[in-house]
Amino acid sequence: MKQKSQPQMNIWEFYSDHPISDELQVVSTTLDLHPEFLVWIAKDLCPKNAKQTGRQGLTVDTVLRTAILKQHKGFTYEELEFHLGDSDTFRAFTRVGGQKPSASALQANIKGIKSTTWEKINRCLLQSAVIDNIEKGRVIRTDSTVVETNIHPPTDSSLLWDVARVLTRMLHEAKEIEGMPAFSFQDHTRACKKRSQRLDYMRKEIAIKKAYKELITYTKKIAAYALALVIMIDKAGLKDPMVVLWKQEAEDLLTLANQVVDQATRRVLKDEKVPASEKILSIFEPHTDVIKRGARPSEFGHKVNLTTGKSGLVLDFVIEKGNPADSTRTLPMIERQKKIYGRLPRQACFDGSYASRPNLEEAKQTGIKDVAFHKKNMLKVADMTKSNWVYRKLVKFRAGIEGNISCLKRAFGLYRCTWKSLEGFKSYAWCSVVAYNLITLARLST
Repeated sequence: MKQKSQPQMNIWEFYSDHPISDELQVVSTTLDLHPEFLVWIAKDLCPKNAKQTGRQGLTVDTVLRTAILKQHKGFTYEELEFHLGDSDTFRAFTRVGGQKPSASALQANIKGIKSTTWEKINRCLLQSAVIDNIEKGRVIRTDSTVVETNIHPPTDSSLLWDVARVLTRMLHEAKEIEGMPAFSFQDHTRACKKRSQRLDYMRKEIAIKKAYKELITYTKKIAAYALALVIMIDKAGLKDPMVVLWKQEAEDLLTLANQVVDQATRRVLKDEKVPASEKILSIFEPHTDVIKRGARPSEFGHKVNLTTGKSGLVLDFVIEKGNPADSTRTLPMIERQKKIYGRLPRQACFDGSYASRPNLEEAKQTGIKDVAFHKKNMLKVADMTKSNWVYRKLVKFRAGIEGNISCLKRAFGLYRCTWKSLEGFKSYAWCSVVAYNLITLARLST
């Protein structure tokens, strides 16, 4: 990573004559007006204690631009690598110069930008929108949606199979590590896979419980092999880096394995109901929440609340923990507007799930003139707004956030997060929001 945050402009930068190129040129100009973005990102990518040795990599400016381009066009890292080498317009926008960054280099750098940094960038863009008279945050609309994590549909059998195969794979890898204590184990993956696949088609309760009992037994045996090896490493006091790394990964996975086994035992063998807060839905993305909204099928990811304005810009974006009811998030989302703009909005409208008498009264007490809920929920229009005309206008305005959410999900990848870990999820989501706002600003400007 180069410490030089702003590269010298290339007079030979070439943008083709196309509407997409025009948008990217406006976005490029917007980014050039905010050199503080590069300072913030440099702190994430170039820590103070980092050694400045080896080959010079991508500039901070290029990393920011490639991240925005990736989310805007929905590229994978391999596709991004190809287009940066193939398209003059994309090379001009990202300012990669004569470099040909690999997919792995792009991934390592882009994922290094923290979610808090993306949020700061978004706040700065909103302040610029106020100055340019594009969006002042006087009329807002709020709704919730779910962003999925990159997991397969969770079932107890598939989770047990995941634990069995990953632990077995780690045990085989341990055999190849120098300095690892001598150990032996029996590979039960064939038996586990056989029972896991059969469970997908079984219908008789007795047969299902029998297969689950066998699958749980085999999974426990594999976990016992891994635990025995971890204990052997501890007793031997081994300090080899590869051995220590394997031990840490095994301990983390064993913790999740115990949760999966306990969950399957309670749910299937004991017919207990496990609370959503205690469920584990993936050993790869353990932070995943199960989200149930009304009569819709269960979704697996994280619930988000977002606020947009008249311009269509995303003014606020909150990744929730668990599955809080929308009615509990009405006032917190209003109060966050005061932190963003230094004042409350004049009018606010919400989806019907946010409606309640206490929410309306408390929102009015803060000084908001008109508060409209899509579904009245036994509330009178006269209590919410000053006239029926204002109420109808706000309800129609609220419908626009559905289009904003749809665009974020379809065009900016917010339907499913493909980055690992909770911090990766937050960074991915905020990167999508910033890319969306930059493109929206460019389209409003032109």
